[in-house]
Amino acid sequence: MAGRPMPAVSAPAADGSQDAAYCQQMLPLVSRTFAACIRLLPPPLDHQILISYLLCRIADTIEDTADLSIQDKEEKLRAFSRALTDGSDPGLEQVFGQPRTADEQLARDHQAVLREFNRLGLPQRQAIAPYVQEMCAGMAEFARIHDQIRPGRLVSLTSIDDLDRYCYFVAGTVGHLLTELFRLHHPRVTRRHYTRLKELATSFGLGLQLTNIIKDVADDRQRGWSFVPRQLCHLAGISPEDLNDAQHRAQAQVVMNALIAKARIHLKDALQYCTALPRSQYRIRLFCLTPLYFAIRTLVLAERDPRLLDPSHKVKITRGEVYRTISMTYLVAGNNHLVRAYFRQLAAKGRRPSKVPMAWLRASEARPAATPALAVAEPQAPSASASRPHGTASSH
Repeated sequence: MAGRPMPAVSAPAADGSQDAAYCQQMLPLVSRTFAACIRLLPPPLDHQILISYLLCRIADTIEDTADLSIQDKEEKLRAFSRALTDGSDPGLEQVFGQPRTADEQLARDHQAVLREFNRLGLPQRQAIAPYVQEMCAGMAEFARIHDQIRPGRLVSLTSIDDLDRYCYFVAGTVGHLLTELFRLHHPRVTRRHYTRLKELATSFGLGLQLTNIIKDVADDRQRGWSFVPRQLCHLAGISPEDLNDAQHRAQAQVVMNALIAKARIHLKDALQYCTALPRSQYRIRLFCLTPLYFAIRTLVLAERDPRLLDPSHKVKITRGEVYRTISMTYLVAGNNHLVRAYFRQLAAKGRRPSKVPMAWLRASEARPAATPALAVAEPQAPSASASRPHGTASSH
């Protein structure tokens, strides 16, 4: 299982007196990026979103572990989901009693996170629980697909709708959860603001998640998994197995251009989401704009990188670009004109992709309803790893 090494953080006291400190200590160990972003938020919203994130991370760890059968994963995800509303014990200590990673330690000590969740106000708990539960249900569904990964086999999503469905469960839900907490935190989020934010919340999450999928496409294939839908590859005249075949380079570029164009559409919606936040919510705007600007920088880098599909190469913005982005975000966040201008500046650095038929990019804006299909190809997957390639939108 992928994950960070075991941290030097003691288990929280059984009486719950150390729960808040434990959660704060664990966050940077499971996600340095999110730990950096959460410091941008005002209190008590920062703590509410910290607990929300750790709940999502625990669900992701349940789905990710190779130590459970598919049936046990489904049962534990249901149990964890129930615990958010009825206070029952999901029984994760037995699964993660000997943790090997920071994520597994967090799952073992999930009661500390649940206790902190239950210390939140009722409105906050009611805002968080439905979306974490929806994420758990979606993870249980896609666990059945990831369970098909075997040595020498490439497993892929079948359709573009399946890709949208997956991204909704792991990232669109987060967009809606955040929107609910933002509304509760700030009295100037009017009904008009709230309606517009809800319209864009799914797309906000999908843009960030699609960017992660694009930059990690070669890594995922090494694990025997492809988020690139077979349907999209067939439209370009190839299959997912052909994506890094030199003989099909031109067709593979068409496929990746289509995904990049799709991600750009969602990131433009994410920009609208950020500018729909009241300007008085400066620190919340910082929190939302920072990952958005990171994402458009990363997408532009992927778009112009000839080694995007090379499994030995990693698409990653530099530390200097990270610092420059954060500095610029502080300067522009309070002014919608500047927010949009900086986004346009970052987005314009990419090369213009070839024309992609818009029908290829069509995505449902509603919550997904259909169960995804499974596409399996037996030949030439180069890796035996059966672990899940991606976590929640905020995991990266």
